[in-house]
Amino acid sequence: MHLDAVFPPTFLSRIPALARSAEATGFSAVWTTETQHDPFLPLTLVAEHTTQLRFGTAVAIGFARSPATLAYTAWDLAAQSGGRFMLGLGTQVKAHVERRFGMPWPESPVGKLRELIQAIRALWTCWQTGERLDFRGEHFKLTLMSPFFNPGPIAHPRIPIFIAGVNTGLARLAGEVCDGFHVHPYHTPAYLREVLRPALEAGAAKAGRSLAEVQVTGAVFVMTSEKEREFVRQQIAFYASTPSYRPVMAHHGWEEAGEELSTLAARGQWEAMPTLITDEMLDTIAVTAPAPTPLRGLAELATPLQERYAGLLDRLMLYRPFAPGEDDEGWKVLTARLRD
Repeated sequence: MHLDAVFPPTFLSRIPALARSAEATGFSAVWTTETQHDPFLPLTLVAEHTTQLRFGTAVAIGFARSPATLAYTAWDLAAQSGGRFMLGLGTQVKAHVERRFGMPWPESPVGKLRELIQAIRALWTCWQTGERLDFRGEHFKLTLMSPFFNPGPIAHPRIPIFIAGVNTGLARLAGEVCDGFHVHPYHTPAYLREVLRPALEAGAAKAGRSLAEVQVTGAVFVMTSEKEREFVRQQIAFYASTPSYRPVMAHHGWEEAGEELSTLAARGQWEAMPTLITDEMLDTIAVTAPAPTPLRGLAELATPLQERYAGLLDRLMLYRPFAPGEDDEGWKVLTARLRD
């Protein structure tokens, strides 16, 4: 099992030191998010300041960009890094796409994301082989690529595409057309085993592929102290209030709590929401490693993570940003134990 790191939202000046520390710690890959900063800009610095570390976006919002802008950026990062870049895309939710990014929300998010991926790959094929660009879909029509705008072939043109999702539609799409699937941190092992992985397998079978061709990666809530336990409770309450994420709660018979969380969120009653997340819910979703210090707690996460996710995840990251100087030895022990 690969242990990857998530970079905290930060300014570009901090990225070189973060990247060098992540590689020295032994992480297999690092991922950037699209929250407070652009997810792609830090990765040019990761490529420059590391030699072996893989890296990617987890995730960049696909519906906030055109296929061409995504294709060009990914092509440059793959060329710069010698093929270490992974393109991770997500849909976000309607409110954010329309009201934060100012872009239209599609009638079928799965359908548009499928076409976005196909369009990106059509551009890459054109640049690598010289084949005429002729992609025509419902959302995108790409038929113009004159030599002046063609970056030409690169040494590592097979750029992995991951997509993220909570529900079965995007999981099936990942199995059918993607190289990887980012499991949302708001999940349970049972939901992953009984709902998401069968959907991934169904998508792969539809395309005549094996599930082994799709890397399943996921961020995992962990708790090594009482303070972190309450933080995780708050985060789960926030995610569980999203109506489109409700199938996770429903899978465990917690539909009523999910509906009440949505109502509280709509009213802006954020402080009341964590009280609806019971200890049973918390321990089902998150991994606990009780220990007297956070350092020891990180090291002790290896066994419960292996027991919970062996055979379910190929790549794993903690829902805890990597910060050099905080639990350095614990991170090193955890990466070594999971790698072994």
